[in-house]
Amino acid sequence: MRPEKRLGELLLENGLLTAEQLEAALAVQRRERRPLGQVLLAEGMVDEKALAGVLSLHFDVPQIDFARARVEKEALALISESYAREHTILPIRVDKDELEVATVDPGDLALFAELKVLTRKRIRPVLGVKSQIDQAITQAYKLRTGVDRHVRSFEETYRPTLANRRLAEVKQDAPVVQIVDLIIAQGADERASDIHIEPQQDHLRVRFRIDGVLHDATKLPATLAAPIVSRVKLLANLDIVDRRHSQDGQIQTTVDGRPLDIRVGTIETIWGEKVVLRLLERSRSILRLDTLGFSPAALKMLRAMVQSPYGMILVTGPTGSGKTTTLYAALNELNRVEKNVMTIEDPVEYTFEDVNQIQINRLAGITFANGLRGILRQDPDAILVGEIRDKETAEISVQSALTGHLVLSSLHATDAVGAIYRFLEMGIESFMVTSAVIGVLAQRLVRRNCPDCTAVYEPSTEELQFYRSVGGQGIIFHRGAGCANCVHTGFRGRIGVFEVLPMSDGIKRLLVRDAPHEELREQAIREGMTTLRSAGVARIDEGLTTIAEVIRSVHVSEGNLA
Repeated sequence: MRPEKRLGELLLENGLLTAEQLEAALAVQRRERRPLGQVLLAEGMVDEKALAGVLSLHFDVPQIDFARARVEKEALALISESYAREHTILPIRVDKDELEVATVDPGDLALFAELKVLTRKRIRPVLGVKSQIDQAITQAYKLRTGVDRHVRSFEETYRPTLANRRLAEVKQDAPVVQIVDLIIAQGADERASDIHIEPQQDHLRVRFRIDGVLHDATKLPATLAAPIVSRVKLLANLDIVDRRHSQDGQIQTTVDGRPLDIRVGTIETIWGEKVVLRLLERSRSILRLDTLGFSPAALKMLRAMVQSPYGMILVTGPTGSGKTTTLYAALNELNRVEKNVMTIEDPVEYTFEDVNQIQINRLAGITFANGLRGILRQDPDAILVGEIRDKETAEISVQSALTGHLVLSSLHATDAVGAIYRFLEMGIESFMVTSAVIGVLAQRLVRRNCPDCTAVYEPSTEELQFYRSVGGQGIIFHRGAGCANCVHTGFRGRIGVFEVLPMSDGIKRLLVRDAPHEELREQAIREGMTTLRSAGVARIDEGLTTIAEVIRSVHVSEGNLA
């Protein structure tokens, strides 16, 4: 941090304040004994963002973006909420003997000295805007203090015996209701795709999956495990008495006015029932294909496929690789006014205008197969089948594509060529596949380097060896160093890595004569297909991700093929 300089001088030098305004503000400061910055903001003399910009440059302290930063519970434990509010600070992160703290005044050395004594940590300030820090304090302490308060209330009243244990677990105790609501709200606020509620031997662990990676959110007493699971199951209309069988359900709720669909899955473990909640924001806008990160050539091929009047397009990849987002973006390309577009999904993740969407309901007998049969009697032009899981659904989908319908669907396979062989393994004849399928897209999501802290780095020998083995030729590599805006992970958000395989005449000939997987793959590469690994290398060369991240996410056995 640079040497201290008076705030008034800084603002005068940067033209944000006149001498007359400064004199008036200093008079108020002397009279009311308030910090000058607070006086200037209260009197409307300086915009808080402009003030933050000046302070950041002068003190060489980074600004924090609370919309992207994640506050660690270990940091919150060091400073009380009342102290944080009194001094307009927020503890962000603990790193060994150092505590990162958001503040409106990075020159307040007396406060940092007091914090050092209070926390027994060296203080590393980051700069925040007062209104945002105040809001972040409320948000950050909400889960911790709210849960602590309701846990205490629960422990005072919850004393089940063996005889009434089941009744006590089923009862909607207000503390349990509030704890579940807080966990869901916090997960949504932190952009979690999934919330894991996991019973352990002596506690209940709650974790959030953010950008594909799990992070600890909070730890609760083990006595709360069964009541919390029962509360979630009650919301999802599941059988709260049945703990031995896995169950699936759905919750519809709102968080801060935002409609939220939650898919719920339960399974019995040795310490009790584990629950995973997948969060789906219904209000989130549907993306377009040209915003997903396709190369110009891949985008052109995919758009040509989507505009075909009939045929099948398959999207493949592991769970959580963005298949549904891509399928929805493809639907966005269709003229839905002139065409009858229908979907059969499990679940319907986002709603479309001018699209007839059907939800799988096994209790009512609505499966992918019979739902698809029903759709075919509705004069459809284009059909989205959420996932092809069995031979029956595969056969009906292929027949639909062969009889004048455009069919889009997903299935699980490691790569584009593997998706074709997955169809063959289901029992679909090769000549049917070559006639129906017009293209396959394989994809992965890799974490994006944080734009606020990306810097040049030197990869390890093993990383460089992988990079060169798949055709990488770059000499400069980038990764995020870690900052408050990316929770010090070096990553913020995710980007797609894609492999597009059109069903060419060459590929069809190989399929009809039952050519092996590798021969088909070699042919596709000769015809210009960019493999997942090569697409990952392109992301590395663009400085958008790291070699290690591509190795972690794009795990495809390609032999010596790039």
